[in-house]
Amino acid sequence: MTEYEAVIGLETHIQLNTTTKVFCSCKADSWYDEPNTNICPVCCGLPGVLPVLNKAVVEKATLLANAMHSEIRPISYFDRKNYFYPDLPKGYQISQFDQSIGKGGYLDLPVPANASLDKQAYIRRVGIWKMHIEEDAGKTKTAGNRRLIDFNRCGVPLVEMVTAPDLRTADEAAQYLTRLRQLLRWIGISEADMEKGHLRCDANVSIRKKGETILNSKTEIKNVNSIDAVRESILKEVERQIRETEAGNRIEAWTLEWDEDTNTLKKMRSKETEADYRYFREPDLLPIRLEDEWKHAILANFPELPLERRARFIEQYGLPEYDAEILTSERKLSDYYEATVKAYAGDPKKVSNWLMNEVLRMINDQELNPAEMSLTPAALASILKLVDAGTININTGKSLLQKVQQSGKSPEMIVADEGLGLVSDDSAIRAVCQEVLTESPNEVAAYKGGKVTLIGWFVGGVMKKMRGKADAAKAKQILEELLR
Repeated sequence: MTEYEAVIGLETHIQLNTTTKVFCSCKADSWYDEPNTNICPVCCGLPGVLPVLNKAVVEKATLLANAMHSEIRPISYFDRKNYFYPDLPKGYQISQFDQSIGKGGYLDLPVPANASLDKQAYIRRVGIWKMHIEEDAGKTKTAGNRRLIDFNRCGVPLVEMVTAPDLRTADEAAQYLTRLRQLLRWIGISEADMEKGHLRCDANVSIRKKGETILNSKTEIKNVNSIDAVRESILKEVERQIRETEAGNRIEAWTLEWDEDTNTLKKMRSKETEADYRYFREPDLLPIRLEDEWKHAILANFPELPLERRARFIEQYGLPEYDAEILTSERKLSDYYEATVKAYAGDPKKVSNWLMNEVLRMINDQELNPAEMSLTPAALASILKLVDAGTININTGKSLLQKVQQSGKSPEMIVADEGLGLVSDDSAIRAVCQEVLTESPNEVAAYKGGKVTLIGWFVGGVMKKMRGKADAAKAKQILEELLR
């Protein structure tokens, strides 16, 4: 297998999170609806109906084209893609062919190092061959010896995006989908949930000898519903093609179906080519004219993208790559971190530590939205300032996170109301330190006998008696003085 390399391209169908479908007023997301209840004459392709383009579809597709560094065409057209399938009621699909919304583009893919394989981290630039708007077809389901059809999904707005054959491993393909899903959620155009079909992927796979530049016959893997399944199906197809090639057999251009239950690939049919679809211009729709004023309005608040922000966090805040990767995994989390850093005006790494170790645990356990928490960035910054000032200790600060989230009160108010501030009075701490030593003659003897690590045990006893309110550093100083 070391003599071969895989050549992989991915076709992704991205469901846009618009309120209504692309050419009618039926709602777009019907995941929880009963079959065939979210349809109308336009969805079903009844005679005499006319499509009307949803403006939001164009705007979200433009955001994606910009994020993928594509050329955004000022004029694009819709076409009819003709094929016959039971879940395509019109007998054709309204799509875009030669003059689509976006032209070209790329996505830079940071591939992490793999110590076990002795591979260094690198950047794989994945080119984009096609990016176009289209309507979704329906969905078929097998029930015993019957095929059932649900038209609810007909007319749901999609952007289909086809990469160049730039991926070389199944892991790179999985990494591409992970980054694409992150990007779609970041710019707010899709929920990108593969289980619900918001993001669907077909993989085109071929092999060649290492060092060659030719493109051999490829197969297409369909019906893959998770990133792990994409990785697994590509691995199995690469292994199969190598076995066939080594046996002297020719690789046929098949369309393969991934069976989730058995984790196997099955042949569906021979692969179609674009000539099979007999494209022609859609006569019922005008061209999309994306004038400069409209385009500028769409892109006016375009955000800093994840990889750009990740690089900036490393440079501007001095964060390790690990921290920057986690903190830019979601836009809301990234915004929360940066707002906290500005409010705190202290060590950005300290903010990162608290956010990743304490706040993220609370977010995940309670399924919270960072942008809607009672524990705002300003509140988290206040807790860090209280710890820095010695008003509270670290453990009290950690307990404050949950109390602020539950009550909505400010950290300062909770500290005052519950008397959580540290006791720094020398005489009060000294009295408790003396009490702990008096109650622990065996431990005192052991300490004086050379077991100096017991100082932590004594400090713990003082903290317990004072319910965590003692200044731990001052308690340790007094204990060492008394023990001398």
